[in-house]
Order: sequence, then structure tokens, then C-alpha cells
Amino acid sequence: MENNIIREAEQVLLHTYNRYPIVLDHGKGMYLYDTEGKEYLDFAAGIAVCALGYGNEEYNQALKEQVDRLLHVSNYYYSQPVRDAGRKFVKASGMDRVFFTNSGAEAIEGAIKAAKKYAYTKSGHSGFEVIAMEHSFHGRTVGALSVTGNAHYREAFLPLMEGVRFARFNDFESVREQVREKTCAIILEPIQGEGGIYPADPDFLRRIRQLCDEKGILLIFDEIQCGMGRTGSMFAWQHYGVRPDILTSAKALGCGVPIGAFAMTEAVAEQSLEPGDHGTTYGGNPFVCAAASKVFDLYESMGILKNVREMGDYLEKTLEEFVKEFPCVVEQRGVGLIRGLEFTGPVAGIIRGCQEHGMLLINAGTNILRLMPPLIVSKEDVDRMADILGKAVREQQG
Repeated sequence: MENNIIREAEQVLLHTYNRYPIVLDHGKGMYLYDTEGKEYLDFAAGIAVCALGYGNEEYNQALKEQVDRLLHVSNYYYSQPVRDAGRKFVKASGMDRVFFTNSGAEAIEGAIKAAKKYAYTKSGHSGFEVIAMEHSFHGRTVGALSVTGNAHYREAFLPLMEGVRFARFNDFESVREQVREKTCAIILEPIQGEGGIYPADPDFLRRIRQLCDEKGILLIFDEIQCGMGRTGSMFAWQHYGVRPDILTSAKALGCGVPIGAFAMTEAVAEQSLEPGDHGTTYGGNPFVCAAASKVFDLYESMGILKNVREMGDYLEKTLEEFVKEFPCVVEQRGVGLIRGLEFTGPVAGIIRGCQEHGMLLINAGTNILRLMPPLIVSKEDVDRMADILGKAVREQQG
């Protein structure tokens, strides 16, 4: 059956992914199962989405109850789930106003529009520019792609949004050199994900915050991948103690249901987007907001942040052992449960070897393994990961 599904899917799906030859069927806790019944320890979490793992009964029940009540009404009306999700998001994020989207890329689009409108409102004219970081990743839509610092992703789709300048991540002077009179925003990931799992240097963020305050520039943090508890704080800015003016979120916000968000301070909200400036048909509907609302409740009742801090330390120590044992491992880096393990060569074979031994993980560049397990991970899960990964590395070494 598995081969039939793969063959028939390839006949109809647009080939924008080189998918692994695995057909996943269901999940439970930290594990996924394919249609042949094979079990996989999951250390990818659907690219940092499935923070609660799989089959959480409280989460599932909240979705089932909302399905029976109301799925969609449009943003011409209010609903209790959007109120609940909105209140919980602003409390957890430290922002003041939130707009719910369908995805992370849409959250980035909204954040850019908000920054440009803010500058327009204050100055009375348009034409403002944005500074982004080299090796960043913010999404595949035109606006998000415009601020993604990888020329390979952009080159086929030029010209993109004008007025984007790129600086070097963790190099403050590089950022300051790009500031112009029309710079309205600086956008960055506190921990670069697709770019190789590079955490920001705390002083780098503090100096950028100071620069933005001095120049009247808005600071945008993309926390789509590194937010929602993955660092051990609910959002990465809280880990660093540097508050942005605009924040984006998605992925684990819905734990599998497609929802994103961009949020901002009251000062930005008062002078940026107003009725008619931005909208969405599906974004923030009762179904997805019921999911996000329940996610915040479960983070609290399950002690997710405490577990991330404890297991993040344990995962760091475990990966350091790989650095010591294997000459082909360059270093491990990251914060909490977003970790990168850099190798001297490509990791594609190691990923396939892990799959054969019953574990899923992904890469962040050709030579970096990305480890982002569900936030419910235990020491036993980390130990099993280390055992499987060790086997795969040894097999690659011959």
C-alpha cells in the first residue's frame, strides 16, 4: 500500500519537495507510525510544529468540540475562541495587539506591512526600506522571500520587494552600516533556523535594540520557529531580555493546525494598520483559535517550559558527547530544544540511516543536523536518539 500511495501522489502533486519514501499514518506521544506499522522516534516535530507530540487527548477533544460548534464565520464577526486565543497570546508574548494569520509567511508579510505603514503614518510618505540578515529564512511568499538572506532562494523570482538591505548576523557594525534615512525596520530571527541553528549573541540584540530606539526604527523578531517555548522561555526575546516592536509566530502556535500571528506594541498599533489596510478570509477563525487557545492552556498545565529547560540542558550535554567522540562532528549549538549538530560533510546519508533505524530528523543546510523534538521529550527519548544517531554516524564512517 505504501508504494501505491507514493506513486499515486507523485502523479498529482506539484514536485516542490523531494519527499522521503515514507507514508506516515498516525502518531502517539513522541512516535510516528507509517502505513506498514514501522515506528519512528520523532526529532523533527513537523519542523518545530508538533510541540505537544501526537495524540494529546485534551488537545484533540478541544478540536472535536469546536468542529461541532463552529468552524468559520469570517472576521466581520467576533467569536469566543478568537478572544481567548488573542488574550492568551498577548499575555504570553508580552505584546499588546495581535493579528492571526494562516501561516508564518503571512505573519511576516503582515509584520512588514505594519512597519511600512507605521513609517508612512509618521512621515506622510512611502518608500521606506528594511534591513534583514544574511543566511536568514522568513518564508516563500514574495515579501517574505525579499527579506530572506539566501540568494539561491531569491534569484529565480527577481525582482522582489525593493528596498531591502542585508547585514551580517551577529555583526552589529555590519547592521549599522546599512542604516539609511529611510530605514523603517530591522528584521531578524533571534535564533537562525534554516540558516544553520545560529543563536544571536545577547550583546548583538541589545545593541540593535538601542540603535532602533535612537533612530526611530522598528525591530521585528521572527519567532516562527524559535518561539512558543522552544528556548525554555515562551518566546526567545524573553530568553534574551530584548523586546521587539513587532513579533511573528506560527508553527507550534497551533501544534498542527495552520495558524500564525503577528503582534505588536500598542505604540506601533496606534500608528500602523487600520481598517482596510490588511485582512484575511480564514485567519483567526474559531477552529484554529480554539486550537491555539488550548495549546497555551496545555503548556501551563503540562509544565512545558520547565521540561524544555531541563531537557534542553540534557540534549546539549548529549550532543557534546558526539563532538568529543566523532572527528566528523564539528560542534553543537542552539538553545533549549532547538539544536544544530554540524558535520564536516553532508548529512543526507546520516538522515537516511536514522530513518532505517526508526528515527526522523531533518537538516539545516547540507552539513547540519537539526534536532527539534516535541517539547514533551524525556531523557529516555534523548538517550534513544543518541543511540540511533550514533549507529547512523558509525555506518556512514564505514
